[in-house]
Amino acid sequence: MEPLVSSLVAEVSKVVLGKELQVKMALACLFSQGHLLIEDQPGMGKTTLAQSLARVLGLQYARVQFTSDLLPADIIGVSVFDQQNTRFEFHPGPIFTQLLLADEINRTSPKTQSALLEAMEERQVTIDGETRILPQPFFVIATQNPSSQDGTFPLPESQLDRFLMRICLGYPDPGVERQLLAGVDPRAKLDSLRCRIKPQQLAAIVEAANKVQASPALLDYVQRLIQYTRTSAEFAFGISTRGALSLMRCARTWALMHGRSHLVPEDIQTLLPAVVGHRVRDFADYTGQSGLALVERALENVEVIG
Repeated sequence: MEPLVSSLVAEVSKVVLGKELQVKMALACLFSQGHLLIEDQPGMGKTTLAQSLARVLGLQYARVQFTSDLLPADIIGVSVFDQQNTRFEFHPGPIFTQLLLADEINRTSPKTQSALLEAMEERQVTIDGETRILPQPFFVIATQNPSSQDGTFPLPESQLDRFLMRICLGYPDPGVERQLLAGVDPRAKLDSLRCRIKPQQLAAIVEAANKVQASPALLDYVQRLIQYTRTSAEFAFGISTRGALSLMRCARTWALMHGRSHLVPEDIQTLLPAVVGHRVRDFADYTGQSGLALVERALENVEVIG
């Protein structure tokens, strides 16, 4: 498993320079059958990461630019009356793909954002009373601009909870940025990226991750972390059961990616900010930005050994 992951990360890193950890987290999110939210300033490589992953994983790719006038039908599709055949014919929208990039998702209204809810949870969409199954795998990567910027709509908790992980790419290291400034734009290499995984390998990873073991002591540690978020006065609300299950699913995948058949505390500690940070906030925060600081305090205050 480790050689395969290293191969995937190395291929994506030909275009997305200096972000190996974020690439690995994006892969863990896909292998865990989740969806990924990338929050950062414009121009940080969010779209490039999504395009690179689609090519390296061999997934069908579609991109939707979210704007204030976007409608749910622009994403899901619409039924159009065919006069010649005297019946309605469904024209599928861009959501019928394997990797959907929802670019700047918080620049559209909550009504349009909600068009993704059923798809992200059930891997299907219901249109005109008919349920249509989406391609497999179905992986949503959504990018989000900081809520402090003009023209943004905050994502409701129900939408945020559909994302298994939220990550930030951040500014490049000085050495990487110097390489970017002195050389050719690495996005020019997108077309040369090669698919490094077969569909059956992807399915095998998902199945193998479910078999990664968690010891009673490890589960005790996870439960102490969860209970801390539910009882500490800092948290407006604690981690839900679905959030806890998401953490365990992702941690099992992370352990498998690192060649282990069992979980260790470091798996939980590495992933907790990305998996839980967008699911919690303090009482004074209505933007969802306080979650990471709260998670860090939980990691500091909860002992690994009870």
